Amino acid sequence: MRMSRRSLLAAGTAAAALTPLPAAAVPAADSGHRLRTGFERLAASGYASLRGGRVGVVTNPTGVTRDVRHIVDVMHGDDRVDLTAVFGPEHGFRGTAQAGGSEGRYDDPATGLPVYDTYLKSGQPLADVFTASGVDTVVFDIQDAGARFYTYIWTLYDCMEAARLAGKRFVVLDRPNPVTGRAALGPVLHKEFATFVGRQPIAQAHGMTVAELARLFNGEFLEKPVELDTVLMSGWRRSDFYDASALPWVPPSPNMPTADTALVYSGTCLFEGTNLSEGRGTTRPFELLGAEGVDGRWAAAANELGLPGVYFREAYFAPTFSKFEGKTVGGVQIHVHDRAAFDPVRTGIALLVTARKVWSGFAWRSDNWIDKLTGSTQVRTMIDAGATTDEVVAAWQEELAAFRGTRREYLLYR
Repeated sequence: MRMSRRSLLAAGTAAAALTPLPAAAVPAADSGHRLRTGFERLAASGYASLRGGRVGVVTNPTGVTRDVRHIVDVMHGDDRVDLTAVFGPEHGFRGTAQAGGSEGRYDDPATGLPVYDTYLKSGQPLADVFTASGVDTVVFDIQDAGARFYTYIWTLYDCMEAARLAGKRFVVLDRPNPVTGRAALGPVLHKEFATFVGRQPIAQAHGMTVAELARLFNGEFLEKPVELDTVLMSGWRRSDFYDASALPWVPPSPNMPTADTALVYSGTCLFEGTNLSEGRGTTRPFELLGAEGVDGRWAAAANELGLPGVYFREAYFAPTFSKFEGKTVGGVQIHVHDRAAFDPVRTGIALLVTARKVWSGFAWRSDNWIDKLTGSTQVRTMIDAGATTDEVVAAWQEELAAFRGTRREYLLYR
């Protein structure tokens, strides 16, 4: 990809908001400065960039301080900011809904603030929600998991577009990518496969923070740029995993219980597109995979590949909901022993290839959901044709290289 007209336009209209902080303001994580999130830095400024306007926040249970107070509760109690509305994504503002659900419109019992539902809304209908709320500025603060099909980044995209349509300013408070920002990995979405698990052509594991993604969306994909401001972290390095942040992990969704889940998710979520369980309904979703009739041959075949940083253990489990609810199934548990060497997307492909090889019952979901997750028909058709892991991975390298070049223009941290 090349620097587009939209990139140049976005740079001109929001240069001050999008200029990276000077190096002295973004210390390395090992320089004696602890990581501070975008919200921490915003609060430390006395909410200077939000003064003089009515504010609404797009957030969920992950929008917390390091002492696990929710930022909505904190802002509501501070007269330096005029917080007047909250916008809840999938799973809801307070996180009461399962996958594919939301909380609807209600008044928050803790603060009395009106909570508006953004889930499955985009374009003008979502712009109408922002207009009805009466806010001047929409603030986004949600912890991402680092994968293209994790829907909160598309909530970000949809809210940016809707804020532009409604004439609202948009502010992104940055948080760490929990699986580092070292590299983009995996296939790039083809636009004809765009859905809520992938609106635009980015890599399956994007290797960016939400503030960096916001800059990318504004410069490359929105029809016209929104008035965008980003409040960056200090003390975060691209090589940092989540535990380096010393921040509490709050599950961003019910099936993302730990940062270890996020480590494998960008690869093993592909099993949503198959008839195997992706581990929903267990204590280790996306780390446990299996189905009735699968035995130890799968773990053996996967281990024979010698994939870097990971071992596979023969495992048996009984999901309490979702696929195979209440039934004991066989499969594998993924054990990452060297997370710096581990490639989640290659690993996910290898597990699909070996599952199809050793289990005669293997099948794709009848709606070809795998194509929405991978971003094209390529992975499915190549695996069906008997391609190896290396052959499948090689097939997306040209598109991935182009995305990496575009991505580089929007990175904000060393």
